[in-house]
Amino acid sequence: MTLPRLVLGTLSAIVAIQVATWTAVRPSAAGKATPMTAFWQAPGDLGARDLFTGPWGAANAPDPKATYRFVHLKKAGANPGVVVTDPAGRTWSVKQAAPEWDEGPVEVVLSRVLSAVGYRQPPVYYLPSFNVTDPSGSRVEGGGRFRLEHESLKEQGNWSWRMNPFVGTRPYQGLLVILLMFASPDFKNSNNMLYDVTREGSTEQWYVVRDLGGALGEFGIVRPKRNDPILFEQQGFITGFAKGFVEFDHPIKQRALVEGRITPSEVAWAGNLLAGLSERQWQDAFRAGGYNPDVAARFIRKIRLNIAAAQQISIEPPDRQARLRLRRTD
Repeated sequence: MTLPRLVLGTLSAIVAIQVATWTAVRPSAAGKATPMTAFWQAPGDLGARDLFTGPWGAANAPDPKATYRFVHLKKAGANPGVVVTDPAGRTWSVKQAAPEWDEGPVEVVLSRVLSAVGYRQPPVYYLPSFNVTDPSGSRVEGGGRFRLEHESLKEQGNWSWRMNPFVGTRPYQGLLVILLMFASPDFKNSNNMLYDVTREGSTEQWYVVRDLGGALGEFGIVRPKRNDPILFEQQGFITGFAKGFVEFDHPIKQRALVEGRITPSEVAWAGNLLAGLSERQWQDAFRAGGYNPDVAARFIRKIRLNIAAAQQISIEPPDRQARLRLRRTD
């Protein structure tokens, strides 16, 4: 078999396997009993929200001066990391930088933005480095995303993108659009966590998208690069309009979730939601992720271009929407 035929056959097999794994995108039977607030709550005070310390505040942040005790290595995910405890006995999952990229800063930024506009998020923070001790002694470790195992949050397992109580609702569709704005190709069920949340004596459920670090770079099927301002500036967002739905620049794995499913009004809803954040709030979100201000400014500029495209598409006539292309920077 020649090399071109071999490559073509391999690609065909990959596509066939992917298609075979797709399932219908539909609400689960629990939809009638699950309130929207388990997934999203309208941010009535959006302009006043603190995107530096986030919704969990400074009280739940890791102490940069503390010495943490090593518990074990992180067991899942593409990035290395550790689980540690602090002097107060709190447990933290730390996602550290991989040789190719650093997901921790990205995850903190996206978590801040999603929580600000109404989506549920656990307490996550960023430290550039931290002190750790284990039986071999003490040392300084490269930092990353610190996620607190808060006593009020009990993990109940993963939930599915394709079958959940919110499929087809505007907040669900809007979340897909927001993640596409950030060039997040990581629509994996393993990134979604269902929590039982106990506060003031009552318990509710939260449907949370976490592990958000695979973004702010390029789309792709195999190990797409993330946290790269040059690639993010070059990455497309909206590519057109067909049969009443918006078309996006996205990898093939996400086809079942977004192709022929998201309307211009839903895209505009997501754009208008993010447009409510001020320049200071965007800067604070990237500051929370430890970004250099100049690098942050490049990411913010591209995000604002994507937001503007989302807002614009609902007011463009269909003949112009069919030709719409998001302007890319050099």
